[in-house]
Amino acid sequence: MSDISWHRYPLITHSALAKKWLQIQSNLGLASNTVEAYGRALEDFYSFCRQIAIEPKLAKREHIAAYIRDLMTRPQSRSSRAGILDSSSGLSNATIQQRLTAVRLFYDFLMEEGLREQNPVGRGRYTPGKGFGGQRGHGLVPRLQKMPWIPNDAEWKRILEASRTESLRNRLMLALSYDAALRREELCNLQTGDIDPSNRLLHLRAENTKSRQGRVVPYSVLTDNLYRAYLEHRRNLSRSRGPLFLSESRRNFGQPISIWTWSKVIRGISTRSELDQFSTHTPRHLCLTDLARANWDIHEIATFAGHRSIQTTLLYIHLSGRELALKLEQGMAAIHSWRIKQLSEVLL
Repeated sequence: MSDISWHRYPLITHSALAKKWLQIQSNLGLASNTVEAYGRALEDFYSFCRQIAIEPKLAKREHIAAYIRDLMTRPQSRSSRAGILDSSSGLSNATIQQRLTAVRLFYDFLMEEGLREQNPVGRGRYTPGKGFGGQRGHGLVPRLQKMPWIPNDAEWKRILEASRTESLRNRLMLALSYDAALRREELCNLQTGDIDPSNRLLHLRAENTKSRQGRVVPYSVLTDNLYRAYLEHRRNLSRSRGPLFLSESRRNFGQPISIWTWSKVIRGISTRSELDQFSTHTPRHLCLTDLARANWDIHEIATFAGHRSIQTTLLYIHLSGRELALKLEQGMAAIHSWRIKQLSEVLL
């Protein structure tokens, strides 16, 4: 069960219902990152309700619509590329979907508690003549399926050059994140006992994976060399087994690093390489795309990545372009043969 950092959610803390709901999510064993995302989302909604002077428990459809409008037009502090429908303002489509999911689940809870008859968020898209009914599964905001950014060879080289000055720990983490296609949480939560150096294998525990399914993945000789060097260095921080990656700052010396520490490292690399698109997920995206380019079977890629659905894996097949390239090659060969035949019939 995860511990909730209540100081991050002052409005939720002062609402018995909201606090109870978030605590239930934690008690149900949801991943700590999921609980934190729900907390941020509900705190944001409570803040909006306070701005428009409405009690969250009493919010109606028009208030939810106003909240969505606010999310779509809210200035984005980090980058204009996060705008809704690629505009220069507003939170990203994924963030808006996440916020609405948390709010919808909160109102589901209020209905279960007998405090509301209807969920103002609902699960339908507004259709003229049908209100918010629509078809189940369609949200109030269309869900955009955007392709992840994959660096080309020159951009990847810039990323690596910008990483050259990073600490041994950070260089190992970057190598592992690509080599084993690790998510941020999987990487930061690695334990010393999760690594089998004799066989160069990582054992990813189910509780740290998104799919809640454990898996075993290999890593390269290069990463193994970095790992062995870091292990020697780690002994200066702690001789205890446990979390693999430890902080070297004065404030948290020898303590396990957080996912936010790794995000900060990646932002630094992104800034130095002048590639704003580079994120903690980029090495994973690149690795899985490279596996698709290398003609790995889709089921092999899914197993390596820890995907629950083959549909997710198909994204990397599309990104690699291997099927389109093969069809184009075959198609052009057929067209070329046809053209040559025409030439021979006329010119010979």
